[in-house]
Amino acid sequence: MKLNLANKLTIFRILLVPVMMLIPIIDNIWGIPGTFLGISTAFWIMNVIFIIASITDKLDGHIARSRNQVTTFGKFLDPLADKILVISALVILVEYTKIPSWIPIIVLAREFIVSGYRLIAVEKGGKVIAASIWGKLKTVTQMIAIICCFLDSFKFGQFASPINVLATLMLIISVIATIFSGIDYMKNGKDLLKD
Repeated sequence: MKLNLANKLTIFRILLVPVMMLIPIIDNIWGIPGTFLGISTAFWIMNVIFIIASITDKLDGHIARSRNQVTTFGKFLDPLADKILVISALVILVEYTKIPSWIPIIVLAREFIVSGYRLIAVEKGGKVIAASIWGKLKTVTQMIAIICCFLDSFKFGQFASPINVLATLMLIISVIATIFSGIDYMKNGKDLLKD
């Protein structure tokens, strides 16, 4: 199968995740020296990787639509790449005790529920459940929150700096949007569960 540019960017985004995950491993075993503006070098590296991956998320969608290169492979892989990226970043932040574990648990629960509905939709003739405003709000606030968490030396809810306030508020909004987008998805797809 020949991959177009949009699909290559999606695969590149997925490949950035293990690179990002290597940083905490190296940091925990050997320690990554140095700080910049009070933030550890390890966090700066992870944030740069996350930002690059987030940019490819916007870029691959734009390229696919503008060049009329939307493929089934891309439709499958693009949302999967987003989920892998966001959940990996959240788990890393839990490992560093920057955020509580209930945040990625809620995100994961929602993703499992939505994925289940999507499987049933495919089985029942490929019915598409449109993304709601809650889903779009979830994505934007998650990205902003993760970037802010990597840029801040404080933990969730400490309100000890302007970035920490923004990170905490964005995480709270993203969790609310995650819950409501999941409920919205179930409500719009309730007919799929009827025999």
